[in-house]
Amino acid sequence: MSKMRLIPFTMQEVLQRNEEAPRGVEMIGAQTLWEEGYEGDGSVIAVIDSGCQIDHPDLEASIIDWHNFTSGSRRDVTDENGHGTHVAGTIAASLNEYGVAGVAPKSKLLILKAFDQNGETSYQTIIQAIQYATKWRGPRGERVRIISMSFGGKRDYSLLHKSIQRAVQQDILVVCAAGNEGDGNARTTERMYPGFYKEVVQVGAVNYEGQMADFTNTNDEIDLVAPGVDILSTYPGNQYARLSGTSMATPHVAGAAALLLEKGNKEFERTLTEPELFALVVKHTRDLGLSKSTEGNGLIDLRG
Repeated sequence: MSKMRLIPFTMQEVLQRNEEAPRGVEMIGAQTLWEEGYEGDGSVIAVIDSGCQIDHPDLEASIIDWHNFTSGSRRDVTDENGHGTHVAGTIAASLNEYGVAGVAPKSKLLILKAFDQNGETSYQTIIQAIQYATKWRGPRGERVRIISMSFGGKRDYSLLHKSIQRAVQQDILVVCAAGNEGDGNARTTERMYPGFYKEVVQVGAVNYEGQMADFTNTNDEIDLVAPGVDILSTYPGNQYARLSGTSMATPHVAGAAALLLEKGNKEFERTLTEPELFALVVKHTRDLGLSKSTEGNGLIDLRG
């Protein structure tokens, strides 16, 4: 059976210490909702990835639980790749005047390690992780409402599709990377799964000027775009790094969804359904003037 792989990323820089708000968080207007009192409190996001440094000073307060689906102890989610720790930080790094801040700094992360140090896994392992996230319950009855998946494969596998459909039926918003096989031509179609499934939120990447990232996949199932070039976030070894890829765009949208879920639940005085949360995410987009196959509904922008 073909392999599922983490979407490759480009590393610009590794830093020992950092004290700045990432430009990507600023670009999508996360601070606008922070100022209204919404920081993702009450939202649990499952991150299916290469694991995470769970004691990173910017992440330890945000992690509610973890599980390993690769070899070794089920409780060992050591990130030997770096990808998962970076994704986790973009979603939920603490707003603690140290290091970096994630989009939804008070949200909680369920870390699900499904990839080895080479960024590879099987389709069946991904299915197990999705099923685990769907059934998981926290110590106070918390449940996953968002899954972040920055990986893909070429094969359209029906059992993977069904596991995602079941998660969505349980009111879980599934956010997926579009992939980094783009050739810079918006008229070219590049498909990766699970991103291409209609049930998921497929995220492409733009740079800080709102221009199409030269690596981002384009197709007619792109839902929206987010910053994905030179993204600063947490990295193993209590470090920080700047990485590029649609893998880096995806957690911006997962974090934004957590903020909108908290706000929506309060305003409607009930728990939003997955279709309602998806509609809120789409509502908070801004047209960049790019083709629909590149930007879908536009850039996620929480100021709108």
